[in-house]
Amino acid sequence: MGEDFKTRIAIGETVAEGRIASVWDSIATRRSVRNFDDSPVEDEKLTRCLEAARLAPSWANKQCWSFVVVQGRQNVENLGIVPINIKNAPALIVACGDPEKSGNMDGKPYFMVDVAIAVEHMILEAWEQGLGTVWVGGFRESKVRTALGIPENIKVVALVPIGYPAGRDTIGMVLAKKIMGLGDNRKELKEIVHYGKW
Repeated sequence: MGEDFKTRIAIGETVAEGRIASVWDSIATRRSVRNFDDSPVEDEKLTRCLEAARLAPSWANKQCWSFVVVQGRQNVENLGIVPINIKNAPALIVACGDPEKSGNMDGKPYFMVDVAIAVEHMILEAWEQGLGTVWVGGFRESKVRTALGIPENIKVVALVPIGYPAGRDTIGMVLAKKIMGLGDNRKELKEIVHYGKW
């Protein structure tokens, strides 16, 4: 890992401070962050995260994604679309996709895949810059669409709160993680990889 990268464990959460030296370091250390401190996210860091998303691969390079960026803690809260277990997010990126600008194979709509790859690029870049994020899929699309004026033909794929990690989960967050079975454990390769055939 990079010399200026430090982590500390706080109730199962790894908090990033500084920059990470490689893509592998970002992948290996990234954690979902649901509790943010009072610092705003600098415009240049937010732009860099969006650039990382923009550079993602997509079906036939159609780049079906669009992003709505909301800055300012009060503005994010006023939308009323972020789950209550996300605390003090100073910025929110809403990732959307246009199904007509992506592919569909065997009944699988690939706009979801395209946007997911772009969001993962964004999340890893955020972590490299010392920012925390969490992928939020639990939302009512109609409510998000209305709050942000998103056209009917565009699908909302993910909400991504982004900011500096506060360092500790609240008691409510810890309990919610336990109830939902959330954690940092990952399966071993032997549990998920099949060589030759299933």
